Amino acid sequence: MKTIVIIGAGPGLGLSLAKKFGSNGFNVALVSLHEDTLIPLVNELKNLDIDSKYYVADVRDLERLSSALKQVESDFGNIDVVEFSPYAGPQMFRDVLEMKIEDVEEQYKMQILPAIKMVQTVLPSMEANGSGAILFNSGISAVHPIPQLGNAGIACSGLRNYAQNLHNVLKEKGIYVGFVAVATLIKKGTEGDPDLIADTWYDLYIKQDRFETVFPQMN
Repeated sequence: MKTIVIIGAGPGLGLSLAKKFGSNGFNVALVSLHEDTLIPLVNELKNLDIDSKYYVADVRDLERLSSALKQVESDFGNIDVVEFSPYAGPQMFRDVLEMKIEDVEEQYKMQILPAIKMVQTVLPSMEANGSGAILFNSGISAVHPIPQLGNAGIACSGLRNYAQNLHNVLKEKGIYVGFVAVATLIKKGTEGDPDLIADTWYDLYIKQDRFETVFPQMN
């Protein structure tokens, strides 16, 4: 069986991704900061006959993140897909005219640095296997600047740049890198329903015919 690692797993998009990939033959590894968040997710997946385990790690602790990913490889034998979507919430967003240096630094610690560490950890095995997928989930400010998200937008756009560079380089090695920019609030029963985003992600993963998409589609 294949294995997907979901970094930043929670009861919203993370769980929806776990259900979507898990129902299509994947083992699921959930990585997040809080054990009390992860345990109910694993229990719910177990009730759906999806094999899953959880790993507690703060993405800002780069060595702990790397250690968790190595443990996933040890537990499941391989990592076929890794999805990166840590999210600290709107309390960390700062307007472009009000943000301070430390506000930008914090976003880089949440997004850019752990993304690079993640790739450095999982890529050697993927290259050796000649297959794999690295999926980056981010906000719309990665593509369209929003003044109220000044500090987050700098990091999101940097993450997109990094992901696109990886896509261009790794596609020749059989490794897919994709990017989804979510342009709406993620909430059940709305246009931003996490199940719909998970469907979009799975479709992108299966087809691997383009680098990125915006959800929902914008005119």
